[in-house]
Amino acid sequence: MLPKKEVAKLKNEMEKLEKNLGGMKEMTRVPGAMFVVDPKNERIAVLEARKLGIPIIGIVDTNCNPEDVDYPIPANDDAIRAVKLITDVIANAIIEGRQGEMVEVPAEPTAEETFEEASTNNEEEKTIEEVAAAEVVAETPEVVVSEEVAPEATPEA
Repeated sequence: MLPKKEVAKLKNEMEKLEKNLGGMKEMTRVPGAMFVVDPKNERIAVLEARKLGIPIIGIVDTNCNPEDVDYPIPANDDAIRAVKLITDVIANAIIEGRQGEMVEVPAEPTAEETFEEASTNNEEEKTIEEVAAAEVVAETPEVVVSEEVAPEATPEA
């Protein structure tokens, strides 16, 4: 049994952690990109993204190193209106890129459903290595990279 002060302290700590990190519980895969308002202030997040190979888009001020982010946006990261404008534009671009559709992640089958599928599909026996390799391939996120290629210059003569 803990004293009331310790219980209150632990509850406050749990609320703070849930508020700041609660969204990470629901993530099923690594994000495709990370948007940072102040790379100097969010140094730990930038380092973690570097380790995981996540591209970083960031608002870079005069007090930040633009080499810390992959796609720097030169702007005043201290002005609330500037940050709001840029984040609104980026959010609208993402929505437009997805054409307004929300991508739904299919629910993972329960153990019973998996067992039923396995019992009905006895045609082909697979080793543990083959099943594990198939799961890794299925969990790997698809990355689509588009590059614009400038048309070659043609001589006008």
